[in-house]
Amino acid sequence: MTTLQRAALVVGKPVGRTCVVCVLAVSTLRAQASIPEGNEQNGKRLFAAYYCSACHGTMGQGGSAGARIAPRPIAFAAFQKYLRQPTGQMAPYTPKVLPDKDLADIYAFLRGVAAGPSAKAIPLLGQ
Repeated sequence: MTTLQRAALVVGKPVGRTCVVCVLAVSTLRAQASIPEGNEQNGKRLFAAYYCSACHGTMGQGGSAGARIAPRPIAFAAFQKYLRQPTGQMAPYTPKVLPDKDLADIYAFLRGVAAGPSAKAIPLLGQ
């Protein structure tokens, strides 16, 4: 059964490809709309001030104690949930400790971190 046929079963009537594409596009836009506006420069400052860089590295690249969280961080909702209720060794950052605005700024910083060059683009690694 194709994805289109499964979608038709969910809706209960035949669904055209255009309709499925529209539904997927709207879902994507809703997910993007849930990302709060943040100040990237302030986020970089806060990333250091809250000592995120101690475990996750200065640019979120990861370290011996913390996972890579940039570039391309996880979805904001998942990011926020993990910071508020971590499952690993990380201490929780409640809204009293890390206000939502500061969290949005840190997330903006992480989203703005550019990806480094691929290993193939580094001549020394190609030898």
